[in-house]
Amino acid sequence: MTNPKHFNAIYILPNLFTAASIFTGVVSIVAAIHGHYEKAAWLIFLSLLFDGLDGRVARLTHATSRFGVEFDSLADIVAFGVAPAVLLYFFVGEAYGRFGVLVMALFVIFGAIRLARFNVMSPNTDPTVFIGVPIPTAAIFVAVWVLMFRRYEALEPLSWVLLVVTLGLSFLMVSNIRYPSFKKFHLEKARLTKVLVAAILLASLLYLYPVEGFAAMITLYILWGVARAVYTMATRRKRLGSRRK
Repeated sequence: MTNPKHFNAIYILPNLFTAASIFTGVVSIVAAIHGHYEKAAWLIFLSLLFDGLDGRVARLTHATSRFGVEFDSLADIVAFGVAPAVLLYFFVGEAYGRFGVLVMALFVIFGAIRLARFNVMSPNTDPTVFIGVPIPTAAIFVAVWVLMFRRYEALEPLSWVLLVVTLGLSFLMVSNIRYPSFKKFHLEKARLTKVLVAAILLASLLYLYPVEGFAAMITLYILWGVARAVYTMATRRKRLGSRRK
């Protein structure tokens, strides 16, 4: 028989990582309010680490539960919805009045819709793809580009661009554009060495240029989904046009 106390301890463990994700998200919000933008951005990265650990720990300890799933979604609202929205607002949005408030609000609202839709659709969707930009990806995009603007003073006059792009990103979260999920993917043995070499080179790039590397990766990931959707739509229209002829 299973010891109830042992079971409860295992059950609580992954939820502690979820709680840690919420905590770092709240600390990020406080840091952003006080103008510590770089600290706030890095804390969002830390929330992402805790968010990744909770699910893995739950699967390894066989402690997955419906409560854990719901708790994780609520944590994501704080860490990847409210925290980056507050960071964006105090970094650039406050200077643009109601428009800044609108962008901040839509980011949180559409992020919540994205999470709700994911929870409803996940049992029936392909695990190798995401439908719409995942909210953690959107949060990291905001955080890393705040770091970029802080690092390179020449970008400061263009800070309004970050506000506009984030507005577009909010709509991408609730779009039907498909993005690859790296949680489950099949890798052929013949390509294992090439993937390993590529991963080492990527890790080396991130070691040398962590902020620039993450900014490039996350931006290319988002643009790839948009470009793929445009290409698919254009191809489909071309086929329909040829059939009508």
